[in-house]
This record gives sequence, structure tokens and C-alpha cells, in this order.
Amino acid sequence: MTENNEARRILIYSHDSFGLGHLRRCRTLAHALVEQNQNLSVLILSGSPIIGSFDFRARVDFVRIPGIIKLRNGEYTSLSLHIDTEQTLAMRASIIKHTAETFDPDIFIVDKEPFGLRGEVEDTLRMLKDKGTRLVLGLRDVLDDPALLVPEWKRKNVLPALNELYDDIWIFGVEQLYNPLKELDLPANVKRKITYTGYLPRSVQQSVEPAILDEIDNPYILITVGGGGDGDLLTDWVLRAYEENPELPLNALFVLGPFMPPEVRANFRERINHIENATAVTFNNNMEQLMEKAEAVVAMGGYNTFCEVLSMDKRALIIPRTVPRLEQYIRATRAAELGLISVLVDDGARSSNTMATALKQLCQQKKPSEVVIPGLLDGLNNVNRLARLRFEESDRARKENTLAQSKSSQL
Repeated sequence: MTENNEARRILIYSHDSFGLGHLRRCRTLAHALVEQNQNLSVLILSGSPIIGSFDFRARVDFVRIPGIIKLRNGEYTSLSLHIDTEQTLAMRASIIKHTAETFDPDIFIVDKEPFGLRGEVEDTLRMLKDKGTRLVLGLRDVLDDPALLVPEWKRKNVLPALNELYDDIWIFGVEQLYNPLKELDLPANVKRKITYTGYLPRSVQQSVEPAILDEIDNPYILITVGGGGDGDLLTDWVLRAYEENPELPLNALFVLGPFMPPEVRANFRERINHIENATAVTFNNNMEQLMEKAEAVVAMGGYNTFCEVLSMDKRALIIPRTVPRLEQYIRATRAAELGLISVLVDDGARSSNTMATALKQLCQQKKPSEVVIPGLLDGLNNVNRLARLRFEESDRARKENTLAQSKSSQL
């Protein structure tokens, strides 16, 4: 834990156009940082519509910016406001910049999108750079298929930002599993900025046990689809296996997700009500407890779920989505090759017998802890170590900036 008594500030930006992944990763980072740095305050900028449903530790707070979602055709639209997208983006950019200017962070961590959603943090990055703030790009272990990522980043003109603006690139994974930037033609200066931190471990928070656990007496498999916005196919596949194979050995607990369409969720609940060894919950803000109690996990394999599976040492069957990004597929197949999880690729047919067989085999597979990968879950310790180094650099940069301004005013 840091001994420095000087107050520190970290600002974290997460565009959160949809789902829970970015928000939950940023929240995990924020909590770990304040836990090990007693004089640190962390502020999260987020577009998540349900950020207020989560608990935050002391010295962690958030600013909710107007929400924007990405449609299936790739276009963006305002989530709640009846104004056009460009106006919403302008509001978001203004709130982000004003918040950064007022909060005056030592470190600014940008989650995944180097310039933010549609470039909304570029002005803020340049302003903070001039003030001496340390700028960090935080990337998950897998971004997308290189064939898609390379032209996307070229179109967004990302490489100059990595070269000129950012001081660090933290990859929240291990290179042994995947290198998300391997196909990019990165200059040596940018490569020197990259640090693989390891995955961000999760722990069970001390809180009231979720009520749903009172309804489950026997061991269960946890079926989770993250936010649930695109989780209907997986949910239906597993559910049909339980409907048509009553001999399945373990109970099923379905977490349907807050973004699953209400009519789809209602249909699933009706079907689950007719299965003796299955139950469902829409959303729980302490997924770690539900996973800790589970015998095994079935999931789509987003970043946070993968971190939880590793941290809780759970046998997991991952059924990754393959559109609009291949992120989950790449992570799942590489993790399966290393023996950390098992994977079942959606073949379009989705036979209930195929799923039932996979569920029976799930309880027999190895746990992640039986595979030794150096530094696999060192992410939070390494982030704290890196942050303390950047605090020192921020101090020097600010002093130099103040001295330069003082000399300029005397001329």
C-alpha cells in the first residue's frame, strides 16, 4: 500500500455503448486501485444506463454521460434522448472534457477505444497531455480478428495517437494466450509502451447473499450471458437440453441479463418455470457470489466472465459469439488450446443432445488451476505497481509544466 500522503486522482473513461463488459472491468480496476492507495480517488466516466445499479467503494464515483448504442447496421443512436446522434456525441464530449478539466487527474485511463467513441475523447487527451497527466490506454486481452482490427484502426488513425499521446498501453491479459496487437505494424516507440499486466482477478465481495441462492439446495451450473442483449441463442440451447434431457445431473441457474428484450426474457422465464431443476434471475450486481457457489459455468466468454472463471477456479463451457466481433471466439479457442476451459462452437443446428453431452462432460474436465501459466492473474497487482510509477512521472511533468509557465509569464 502506498505511503505517499499526497492526494492522487485517476480518471477512467469507458464508452459503454451497450452491455456490461467495459463498466465491470473499469469498476474492478477502480476498486483495486483505491484499496492499495489510501489517498487515491477514482472517477469513472461511463455511458452505461445501469451504472447506478452497482455498488462502489469509498473514493470511487462515476459521472454518467448520455448513452449511445450501436445498431446492427453499425450506426449509432442516442439511447434515451430524443435528439440526434451528433448532438448526443457533442454533449458527451463536452461533459468528458469539462469533467477532466475540473477533476484534474494524475492518470487518465481510456478503456479500449484510443480516441473514445467516434473520437469524443481526443480533445480531452490533448488537453490533459499539455497539463502533464499520464495517459494510459487499457486494452482487454483480445480486441478482434486482426483482419478487421487493422483496417479499423487505420481508418480511425489510431497509430499516431499511440505514438504521440499515450504514455502507456496496458494489456489486461498474458501474451501466452494472445497478443491483440500482433498484426499491427507498430513502431518500436509504441512497442516499448506495452505491458501485459495479466488478467484482472475477481473476488467475492462481503455483502448480503443473493436471494436466489435460498431457492437452490443442490449443486448447480451457472448459465450467464452477460448483459443479455445477444444471449437468447445460448440461453435457448441450454434450456432445450434441460427440457429434453431430464436426467442432467445438476440444477441450472440462468442469469438472463438486464439488456435481454423483455418479451424474450418473459418467454424464457415461462419455460424455466416448467423445469423442476432450473431457475432464473434477471440480473445480480454480485455475479462473483453466484459463480463462487456454482459447480460449473456455461457462458459466452466475455472478458469479465473469463476473469471470474479463472479467479473462482471453475470448470467452464464457453459458447462464444462470432458476430459482430470474433473477440470471444479467439479468446475461447486459445484458452481451450491451453486447457483452461472447454469450448463449443455454435454450428447453427444447436442440437439439444449435443448440448446435453457437453454439459455432462463439463463436470469431468480439469479446473483452470491445474494449468500453470506464469502471471495469469497478476493484473491488479501489476496495475497498482504501474500506477505508482506514473504518479511519480506525473509529479515531475507537472513541476516542469509549472516552471515553464512561470518562465513564460516573466518574459
